[in-house]
Amino acid sequence: MKSLTGLDATFLYLETPEMPMHVGSFNLCELPRGFRGSFHKAVTKHIASRMHLAPVFNHKLVFMPLDLGHPLWVEADAVDVPFHIRRADKPRKSGAPMTLAAAHKRCAQLHSELIDRNFPLWEFHVFDRIALPDGRIVGGFFSKIHHAALDGKGGVMLAHAMLDFTPVPRDVAPPDPARRRKFEGDLKLGQMIGTVFSSSLGQLAKAARMLPSAASTLASSLGSSLAGRAVGAAAGTRARMPVRLAPQSPFNTGIEAGRVFVTATLPLAECKAMGKAVGGSLNDVVLWICSTALRNYLTRHHSLPKKSLVAAMPVSLREAGASDATRLGNEVSMSLVELGTQLAHPLRRMNAIMASTARVKSSMRSLKGFMPTDYPSLLAPWLVGGAAKMALNAFGKSGISSRLPMLANLAISNVPGPPVPLYLAGARFLSFHPLSIIVHGLALNITIQSYDGHVDFGIVADRKALAHASDLARAIEAAFREGQTLMSPDAPAATVSPTATVTPPVKTRTARVPQATKYVKLEEAPSNPRRRRRDTVSSRHHV
Repeated sequence: MKSLTGLDATFLYLETPEMPMHVGSFNLCELPRGFRGSFHKAVTKHIASRMHLAPVFNHKLVFMPLDLGHPLWVEADAVDVPFHIRRADKPRKSGAPMTLAAAHKRCAQLHSELIDRNFPLWEFHVFDRIALPDGRIVGGFFSKIHHAALDGKGGVMLAHAMLDFTPVPRDVAPPDPARRRKFEGDLKLGQMIGTVFSSSLGQLAKAARMLPSAASTLASSLGSSLAGRAVGAAAGTRARMPVRLAPQSPFNTGIEAGRVFVTATLPLAECKAMGKAVGGSLNDVVLWICSTALRNYLTRHHSLPKKSLVAAMPVSLREAGASDATRLGNEVSMSLVELGTQLAHPLRRMNAIMASTARVKSSMRSLKGFMPTDYPSLLAPWLVGGAAKMALNAFGKSGISSRLPMLANLAISNVPGPPVPLYLAGARFLSFHPLSIIVHGLALNITIQSYDGHVDFGIVADRKALAHASDLARAIEAAFREGQTLMSPDAPAATVSPTATVTPPVKTRTARVPQATKYVKLEEAPSNPRRRRRDTVSSRHHV
């Protein structure tokens, strides 16, 4: 028995049918040579033999009596493997495989559906046959796991536990029959209530111990900020607000259940070389690619804001090199990065991004030690799952989210993935495109994961907020090609430092942005109707 942390439980409290709170990935799989039969059946057998390697597969939620505190994780009496591992592409009479575009739409539909809370919070959907544009026939694997159970880096750790480094699956020892297991029926009312109070007291005591160092760090940071503003005032410059609000954009809107999902893939070595050429990191390069693509997309389809778009960027609080697949909870905080989309000159845009990420790194070093990933459990479901959830729903459904200024315009996350090929049931993963969460007010999420020599972009958005989703995917590819020209190691412009001032050849306000993509028709609705399931959000533990 283990209580959820406050951060993990928050993903449960705020979840609605319009805002599912699970993360996932879509992998194209090169089937073994001469493979015959059903990939779905092969994957089911493979995963069933390894579910004991990570608790996320066999742990389920138990809710506190009267919602007094955070839910508990307990071991399920049994796991219904066919319920959790399903075939995504139904057999067709023609025998034709599903197209890649149709597979993306199917993933978008599946990603928009809630996970049933009466079971362990994960689902796998297997595609037996997908036809790629180059004529190859591959398999597909779509995963979805509730964010209450793991974060992005935890997902990479889980992949290492469940997958193999060679086409021949490694031998895995069976579960220990002597291991003591605690099931839902073993829980006692007094024990559950005691857990709420002991957990809450522990959190309050921890906060009290951290308060002096937190106050000292915050005072130091505030002092530096005030000193900088005083220097600016003495120099006659206008003082800036401590936090800049993001400009209005089409992505700052309430969301509905419909989703779009598109992907892009870029070579990792070339992206790293671009960063090295300008003295930046891979993260700086992928942010610049996203910034350039968003600038071109908004210029073509909407009005580009005069101020910079701001990205909410998760920052992992895990220790470097962590690989324990039994610790899959969220250890993450959030930062804000200005994308420099208002700057027409691409190198000035890169400079702005590098300066913004440098500020984030500096602040994270000073604040990481006491950033909260937990809070007292007592009555949290009533406060967060009640009042806060109602406020968030009202914010999204009333139209206020389209009118009020926001701290960010979209979410961008960059997750380091495995540098070598991974195999599932003997099939090689060709790609690792992530799918993440959108919420009211932030209707676009771009998650990037490096894998086996390339960088995979997974773009998830509300269907109305990103009507031309394919255009944004192509704009990412076009931005990479532009970056290669400007930031290759041999390019003269690549010697520009992050603080250098580059004079653009044209005025920023009148710069004409090249058309990165061609117009395509609006994304269609998911090809299959949404399945109706029983309401699982209100399921509770009865004592």
